[in-house]
Amino acid sequence: MCPSTARLMRFEGNAAAAASDMAPDDGEGIRAVVREHYAKAARDAAGGSTACCGSDCGCSDPVTRDLYDASQTEGLPETAVLASLGCGNPTLLAELREGETVLDLGSGGGIDVLLSARRVGPTGFAYGIDMTDEMLALARENQRKAGATNVEFRKGEIEAIPLPAAAVDVIISNCVINLSADKRRVLAEAYRVLKPGGRFAVSDIVVRREIPEAIRRDAELWAGCVAGALEEWTYRGLLREVGFTDIEVVPTRVYSGDDAREIASGAGLDADTVAVLDGAFMSAFVRANKPLDGGK
Repeated sequence: MCPSTARLMRFEGNAAAAASDMAPDDGEGIRAVVREHYAKAARDAAGGSTACCGSDCGCSDPVTRDLYDASQTEGLPETAVLASLGCGNPTLLAELREGETVLDLGSGGGIDVLLSARRVGPTGFAYGIDMTDEMLALARENQRKAGATNVEFRKGEIEAIPLPAAAVDVIISNCVINLSADKRRVLAEAYRVLKPGGRFAVSDIVVRREIPEAIRRDAELWAGCVAGALEEWTYRGLLREVGFTDIEVVPTRVYSGDDAREIASGAGLDADTVAVLDGAFMSAFVRANKPLDGGK
């Protein structure tokens, strides 16, 4: 659910002040910045504007562009498409099946939940979890417009998923896990709510090499899904620690130097720092399984 990072606003008020020099483990500061940013994105989408647009409308954001084709979004409410702030298409890559129960972590305006509901059919079900009231209101309105009856949006944080253990077959997420300051807890919660044999199938920003500390502390880049991204080896290690097996990290888009300048333009990073970002980040499909025996 990344916004167009080239157009990140300079946050105002207490949230921005608290997070202006954030440490990577400043969970409350990060959460405040993220919540404020996505509340604004929801209000913008509800009003008919968008924080991310395709290359055909004059916006060249390298993170969010060209994720869904017209055949996928046909019939969805316009506000669900306008509020789409991801870095991939997990509903396409997760190979959803009829009758499955799906959970979207950080569901935003609901586009991936609604697409999942279509794929699992009337015998399946799709949950969306989000912590932002404005996004939840938008998602529920989009559900109403779409006439989706096998969908439920719940308020909650991805570090404490409001579902019982072994409740879902598949977990998806679209550029949200990197927004959390406690990713191990997120992955442990994902493992908990998956049924034995369940699948973890998310799109996320992943770091391919070490990046400067200045980026890790930038509030705007946290909200834009870059500063909080995990290194690929760390992501794999955390998934193993909490019990997942069959781990794969498949690149879907590696960001070039030109992309890096676009991504970092709102943060005021100097040219030398931006140059270091050439090839340092990628969008990736991260896949893993919960063992049939539940890891016991």
